[in-house]
Amino acid sequence: MIVDFEDNASSLKAQLEQQKGVVDNLVSNTRLLESKIQEARAKKDTLKARAQSAKTATKVSEMLGNVNTSSALSAFEKMEEKVMAMEAQAEALNQLTSDDLEGKFALLESSSVDDDLAKLKRELPGASLKGELPAGRSTVSSSSTAFPFRDAEIERELNELRRKAKEY
Repeated sequence: MIVDFEDNASSLKAQLEQQKGVVDNLVSNTRLLESKIQEARAKKDTLKARAQSAKTATKVSEMLGNVNTSSALSAFEKMEEKVMAMEAQAEALNQLTSDDLEGKFALLESSSVDDDLAKLKRELPGASLKGELPAGRSTVSSSSTAFPFRDAEIERELNELRRKAKEY
């Protein structure tokens, strides 16, 4: 019977050694699997970041492709011309209101004022009809407000440029 116990003990000892090897192998495989999972997560995060970067770069390229710098610059040039014409008109009106009555009549009768007025009419769109203000202009009121002029087209262009700037 002791022999049976010894045989049984040696058999169990052999199985124990075999199971220790299996457990060590499983632990090693588990660590390897955890390492691969960690590597896969890092790769996923990297790919996700690269995809977002590519998407952003595409959007920026599309926005830059849609921006027509020459039309934006020409719009600013047109606005500048209109503002300069309005300033010239305001200055002329200011001179008219500050001079005495005789000076006003002399200024009105001078040919240079007529030439300047004709030049302004040629430069402004829609001012080809004699005696009419250009489209979008309002008349000057009798009260001396700081800037009584408003040009609807300039305001519209300015708002359009602001809208485009906000989109980008």
